[in-house]
Amino acid sequence: MKTTAKILAYGALIAAIGLTGVVTVRAAEQHLLNVSYDPTRELYEDYNQAFAAHWLATTGNTVTIDQSHGGSGKQAQAVIDGLDADVVTLALQGDIDKIAKTAGSLPSDWRGRLENTSTPYTSTIIFLVRNGNPKGIADWGDLIKDGVEVITPNPKTSGGARWNYLAAWAWADKTFGGDEAKDIDFIKQLYAHVPVLGTGARDSTVTFAQKELGDVLLAWENEAYLVLDEFGADSFDIVYPPSSILAEPPVAVVEKNAEAHGTTELATAYLEWLYSPDGQTIAARHHYRPSRPDTVTDQAVLQNFPKLDLVSIDDPLFGGWATVQPKHFGDGGIFDQIYALQQ
Repeated sequence: MKTTAKILAYGALIAAIGLTGVVTVRAAEQHLLNVSYDPTRELYEDYNQAFAAHWLATTGNTVTIDQSHGGSGKQAQAVIDGLDADVVTLALQGDIDKIAKTAGSLPSDWRGRLENTSTPYTSTIIFLVRNGNPKGIADWGDLIKDGVEVITPNPKTSGGARWNYLAAWAWADKTFGGDEAKDIDFIKQLYAHVPVLGTGARDSTVTFAQKELGDVLLAWENEAYLVLDEFGADSFDIVYPPSSILAEPPVAVVEKNAEAHGTTELATAYLEWLYSPDGQTIAARHHYRPSRPDTVTDQAVLQNFPKLDLVSIDDPLFGGWATVQPKHFGDGGIFDQIYALQQ
């Protein structure tokens, strides 16, 4: 196995929900389980260590923080099915809404419990291509050129995949003047260029970077940079399209579980510290866009975030997750319709 195989080792685990990145400071007095989505492993490994030290220094208490990662939709379903999360840090508002509605383990107004509608950092979707960009991919329209293979996960199980889909839809809608029939046709063509759908973002990263399948990976911004770090910047290029989606991965305390565990105060503090200067700096260093950039202690790191035309899920084009989820990703929705035609 290559020395750069940390991503590959993670890839071997994505088929099952597992616990990774246990951080312990002395003999643990409390435990916390953070159920998160695929590309946040490295972020929370660093954040958990820093938070554990902060918690010890400010309270005198020790804490062990466990992480669970997978496709965001799959993780949400696992919590509904009994995975005993104290907090969830998922890719989509809709995934946490589903936990609230189906399991009743947190209130429906959870977005108002923390700053910035419970979104401590944002991200966007960019392109990762082979070194030298041999297929000349610069914008969303290039993804359906002859001979281009696109790697992206399944939007039925992956939050990142839904952001990928919506970024492509936003480009099509602007390009075709709001003609939804043409938007659907573009999305249909795009998925005709996808040779395999992984279950989560990390699954697709492994497919592209290690298995060397495809010409372009639709990737979270931080995930693209992780590939450069792990596999070498001389093997891949990052391409920023002129426009993309404003991806807002939210966080929440799973109040019912935290109350049962006696971890409500700890779980709340854990998420609140994401908004602290230290938490914001850690997020920025892992290529997540901090929600409070003015508080980042290393301002130079902010230069790593190019400005893009970012479309919000709350823009009239989409109308929020309550509209988007059933229309595009629900059973019988647009994705099911276009993808079924290709099977």
